[in-house]
Amino acid sequence: MSSQDQDLVVVGKLGATYGIKGWLKVFSFTEQAESIFAYTPWLIKVKGEWQPIQVETWKKHGQGLVAKLDCCDLREEAQMYTNAEVAVPADQLPALSDEEFYWRELFGMSVVTTEGYDLGKVTDILETGSNDVLVVKANLKDAFGQKERLIPFLDEQVIKLIDRAAQRIEVDWDPEF
Repeated sequence: MSSQDQDLVVVGKLGATYGIKGWLKVFSFTEQAESIFAYTPWLIKVKGEWQPIQVETWKKHGQGLVAKLDCCDLREEAQMYTNAEVAVPADQLPALSDEEFYWRELFGMSVVTTEGYDLGKVTDILETGSNDVLVVKANLKDAFGQKERLIPFLDEQVIKLIDRAAQRIEVDWDPEF
């Protein structure tokens, strides 16, 4: 991953073309779906390179969103962007309070039980519908033979502390699971 990739945050993805005038379906990963259009320019990876793209216009369509990029006037032009991720520079994201954080900040953090047992590092976050789940890759010398743990992200109940400075998450969790 290049240093430019590390400074980018994926906020959505382009879907299939819509109509014949260069529109594309948009899948937003932002909390409020329409917020994706507040970021400009979008960066879209084309042939392995991030390229800035401007949204000419957008609208709601049924339950989803569609957008017309300024570089696309025909369906055939828009097809090259199908399934492309939409990213923005991390510094464009709103600042958060000390108690708030972005999911991306959790990746790579150490996960330690309240008793001090090192469970490993966060490698992924799964959205399950009821609550999100941390995927924690266990250390090579895990005493319980675990390779990976799935820990529910239940604030206060399981997740006791997130320490940005120490890059550490403290959890109330049995290391045998």
